[in-house]
Amino acid sequence: MSGLRRVARQAARAEGPGGREERCDLCAEPLPPGHPHRHVLQSVTGTVSCACRACAVLFDHDATSAGGYRLLPQERRRLEDCHIDDAVWAGLGVPVSLAFFTRSGDTGEVTAAYPSPLGALRATVPPDSWREAEQCHPDLPEHVTDVQALLVHRARGADEYWLVPLDDCYRLVAVVRAHWKGLDGGPEVWQRVEDFFRALTEPTEPTEPTPFTTEEASWASP
Repeated sequence: MSGLRRVARQAARAEGPGGREERCDLCAEPLPPGHPHRHVLQSVTGTVSCACRACAVLFDHDATSAGGYRLLPQERRRLEDCHIDDAVWAGLGVPVSLAFFTRSGDTGEVTAAYPSPLGALRATVPPDSWREAEQCHPDLPEHVTDVQALLVHRARGADEYWLVPLDDCYRLVAVVRAHWKGLDGGPEVWQRVEDFFRALTEPTEPTEPTPFTTEEASWASP
């Protein structure tokens, strides 16, 4: 989580006049201001780092690279025929209706994380419960990884299931943390959540992922 906090803080500094120059975390090359860039995950530490174009190309393959770095993907895909019913959802051990799931490349362990006013809260998913959830869509066993998550939105009558890059999930965490008010979040945060999911359907160029923004960047995990 700490790497994502650093990425978010760097993006925040880059916003607006007087922001400090943003650099690649891997080679210190300056990143073009105002242009989205890629991120990589170091599997051992869970650290997510900013990557310039050259470093992104270096790690642009499916297998874990030297140093344990993996490039986060860019594809966002809604699983139109996916549906996890209430009984299966309860078995996953997630107490809320907005969460994302990743699978460790080393252990195969599935982790659920969900946005909260404190940041991303996490819990290990029971293997039997996850196998039951995987039956809800044929793409889940293969495509949920440590860099690509199943993002589920069941809050307030929604029923959306997405395969998204990990950094998209933490943008959502940032939205919730920045705008949550009171016990139920308040109307603003839920409007922001709806806007976030609506934006996932907007077409994006393969090399231009949505960047973090200043107000979305002010979060920290517990």
